[in-house]
Amino acid sequence: MTYRTSKTILLTGAASLVLSPAWGFDPQERPMVSLIEQFRADMGSLSRFYVVSGSPTRKARFEALYDDYRTQLAGVDFAALGLEGKVDYALLSNYLTYHKRELAIRQKEFEEALDLVPFARPIGELEEARKRLEAPDPQKTAAALHKLAQDLKTTRASLEKASEAERPPKHVVNRAVGLTRQFKDTLARWYGFYSGYDPVFSWWCSTPNKALDQALGEYATFLREKVLGLQPKDEDAIVGSPVGEEALLAELQYARIPYRPSELIEIGEREYEWCLVEMKKAAAELGFGDDWKAAIEHVKGLHVGPGEQTNLVKQLAHEAVDFIESRGILTIPELAKETWRMEMMSPERQKVAPFFLGGEQITVSYPTDTMDHDSKMMAMRGNNIHFARATVHHELIPGHHLQQFMTARHQTHRQLFSTPFWTEGWALYWEMVLWDLGFPKTPENRIGMLFWRMHRCARIVFSLKFHLGEWTPERCIDYLVEKVGHERDNAEAEVRRSFAGDYGPLYQLAYMMGAIQLRALRKELVDSGRMSERDFHDAILKGGNMPIEWVRARLIGVPPKRDEGPTWRFAG
Repeated sequence: MTYRTSKTILLTGAASLVLSPAWGFDPQERPMVSLIEQFRADMGSLSRFYVVSGSPTRKARFEALYDDYRTQLAGVDFAALGLEGKVDYALLSNYLTYHKRELAIRQKEFEEALDLVPFARPIGELEEARKRLEAPDPQKTAAALHKLAQDLKTTRASLEKASEAERPPKHVVNRAVGLTRQFKDTLARWYGFYSGYDPVFSWWCSTPNKALDQALGEYATFLREKVLGLQPKDEDAIVGSPVGEEALLAELQYARIPYRPSELIEIGEREYEWCLVEMKKAAAELGFGDDWKAAIEHVKGLHVGPGEQTNLVKQLAHEAVDFIESRGILTIPELAKETWRMEMMSPERQKVAPFFLGGEQITVSYPTDTMDHDSKMMAMRGNNIHFARATVHHELIPGHHLQQFMTARHQTHRQLFSTPFWTEGWALYWEMVLWDLGFPKTPENRIGMLFWRMHRCARIVFSLKFHLGEWTPERCIDYLVEKVGHERDNAEAEVRRSFAGDYGPLYQLAYMMGAIQLRALRKELVDSGRMSERDFHDAILKGGNMPIEWVRARLIGVPPKRDEGPTWRFAG
C-alpha cells in the first residue's frame, strides 16, 4: 500500500479507510500481526512449562518452536506485504535468529559450570518428570537423593584440594553459586508437590531430601566464601561476567547497530566532551571557574529535607508536562496524566538502584531513618533537586510512563520486540529536546541535566570496556566517580546494577545510542520540514517498541529488505 501525508487511504473494493495520520495501522497487515501474536502465545506456554535451566529438553523444544516459525515466516509472501507488514516480518525474523543463538549460548554457559553443579541435571529431570505427571518410585527416588548429597561432598572435597590455578574462572564459579541456589529452589518445589500428599513418598524421601537441601545451601556458601573469597559482609560484591567482542557484535546485530564496540566508545567520548564544555560554562556562571566538580558538589547540597521528596517529585512531574503541552510538541492523553503513581524505594533496593525508577509507578529514592549517616547523606546528595528535575520526566512523562501507556494501546504485538534503544533512548532523547527548548532555567538546572548526560556517556565507555575484558568492576566505579562526579556508593550501585543484575551487555550504552538515533531521525524528518514535531513524536509512540532503524523505516516510508543486515550509520 502507499503511505502519504493524507489522512485517507483508498483500499480496492472497499470504502475509504480513515487513518490519522498516515502511519496508522492497516488491517491488510493482519496476517503478520496474527503470526506474531500466535508465536508470542506459543512461546509463553512453553516458557511456563519448560522452566529448568540447562535442560536439553527445554533447549530442544524451543529450537523446534523457532524452526517452526522460521518455516512459517518463509511461507509469507514478503513482496505482497505493506510497509508495516514488512517491518513486522523483519522484527520476527530478527527475533528468531537472535533467540535461537541465545539458546546455544545459555546452554554453553550452563555446561561450563556443570562440573561444579553435578546435581543440576538430576534435580532438573525430577522436576520435568513431575511436570509430565509421572509418578516417582519413592524408594528409587530416595536413593537418588542420597547419592546426589554424597556426590556433592566429593565435588566439594575436590575443589578444596585444588590450587587457585586449577579452579574454574571466578565468573564460572559465580554462575555456579546462582545455579546452586536455583536448583535448591527447584528441589523444594519438586518435593513440596508430593510431600504430605503421598505418605509413602514422604516416608522414603523426607530424610534424604532434607540432607540434600542442607548440602546445597552449605555448598553455595562454600563456593562463595572459600572459592570466590567473598565473606558474608561482601553480599554486595560485584563479580560480573565479560561477554567478549564476538558476543557484543551479535548483540549489536540484533539491535540493528552497524558499529563496532571501539567506534561506540569513540562516540561516547565525543558526546562526553560536549557535556564537559557545557558543564564548565555552567560552573563558571556559578563562580567556580573550570572546577565543574566543585559546581556539582554545590548542586548536590541543594536537596530537600526529610519528608519533602514526594512533593518535589509531584511538582517536577507537573512542570515537565506543562512545559511540553505549552509547546504542542507531543500528544499526552489525559488518562496518562491521571494514572501515574508513586512509591518510596527501600534501603536494600537503593543498593542496586540509587536513583529513581519509573513507569506507571515512579519509585523514589531518598534516605530512610534506618540507614547509617553516610548512606543518608549520599542518598540525599545523589537525589538532589536538580538531579531529580532531570530524572522525573525521564521516568514519567514524556518518558517511561507515557511509553508504557502508549505501547499498551497501540501495536501491542510489538511488545515482544522491545529494546532499551527505544525504551531508554526515547527517555534520554527527551532530555536532549528539553535542553534545546530551554527547560533548564538556571546553571544549577543545567548541571543537573548535564550530570545525567555525562553519566550516559560514561556508561558506554565503562560497560564496553568491561565486556571487552579491559576493565574490572572496580575500575568502572572509579571511572564514574572521576568522570561524572558520582557519590562512590551510588557509583558502586550503578556498576552492580550493570553487571550483577539481569541487564544485557548493551543495556547501559543503549540510553545514549538510542537517543542519538532518535536525534538523527528528528534532524532528518522534523528539521527538514517533512514532519511536524508533534506528528514525529506521536508516530514513534504509536508505532511500538522496536530497534530505531525500523522506526526510521516506518517514518521515511522505505520498508526494510528481506533479511537485510543493519545499515543505518546514524552517528555521522
